[in-house]
Amino acid sequence: MTATLDRLSTDRLSDGPLANVTLRDVINTIPKECFKKNSRKAWQQVGLSVVMTILGYIAIALSPWFLLPFAWFFAGTALTGWFVIGHDCGHRSFAKRRWVNDIVGYISFAPLIYPFHPWRLLHDHHHRHTNKQDVDNAWHPWTIDTYTSESKFMQTAYWLMRGRLWWLASIIHWAGIHFNLNNFAERDKRKAQVSIAVVVIFAAIVFPTMIATLGVWGWVKFWLMPWIGYHFWMSTFTLVHHTAPDIQFYPEETWNEVESQLAGTVHCDYPKWIELLCHDISVHVPHHISTGIPAYNLRMAHQSLKDAWGDRVHIREEKFTWKFMRSIIDHCHLYHAEKAYVPFKAVRR
Repeated sequence: MTATLDRLSTDRLSDGPLANVTLRDVINTIPKECFKKNSRKAWQQVGLSVVMTILGYIAIALSPWFLLPFAWFFAGTALTGWFVIGHDCGHRSFAKRRWVNDIVGYISFAPLIYPFHPWRLLHDHHHRHTNKQDVDNAWHPWTIDTYTSESKFMQTAYWLMRGRLWWLASIIHWAGIHFNLNNFAERDKRKAQVSIAVVVIFAAIVFPTMIATLGVWGWVKFWLMPWIGYHFWMSTFTLVHHTAPDIQFYPEETWNEVESQLAGTVHCDYPKWIELLCHDISVHVPHHISTGIPAYNLRMAHQSLKDAWGDRVHIREEKFTWKFMRSIIDHCHLYHAEKAYVPFKAVRR
């Protein structure tokens, strides 16, 4: 069976529309203007995120109890913009100087308690191995054998995180891999340690101060609930970016870089206010072709990819709706080499 799948995959790559195409070939079709850093636009994004976050916290402070969920969600969405700014810093596409990228990255990640360099290093791994089964570290699906061999507790946890509680999954991802120094090469451990120290010191100062002045409810109200709102978008973006019932993960021996980056990445249209506050993180296909494209140039790059490659490969575009999310969370559960995914109920049968 494995030999048959390997042969089918080889045939797919050698005879398909992306045969003999390299990632450099695809990058060369993107206008050079898309790669240019514009400090004015970059700092405008910072200003927008700061102002929108302040407005979010004002709304939390002034809202009656029945409006608090809306204020929390708005503030959490604004905080997601801080992450996207740090995301560009991690890819060195925010500023020309590395030290500026590092400082802004540290500052934008600190309120999220996200260690900057551990995230940067592990996220780079995801870009190098996108949709490579058992290697991609951004939520690759479990195989049926892996799922059935786990304990009932782990099966239940996976069942929840790939189902209706998908919006909490990035909290597990955040806590599970970014604070473990064993995940980093020896040369990177010093940077990882500094990054972890930054967020630990931030939490050690800010959290007790908030509790001392506002009480435990004040900490929950002004930090924890917006933070969960931020993780709703982290979970959603991460899941949607590379998941659909027909988007396949491939084993390492048959994985193809161009196919996975160009056809295995999803562009999803969200309501305009979300795209504004989150700095177009949903325009994800060009970001996977080149991480050097700043967030404010992603739409231009996306259109150029459609123009250059749209007649050779299906560049995936979706709209964020409950119907689309259900197609993912009700079906895209367990890896299948031929069907891409099978739902949990297939295992139960």
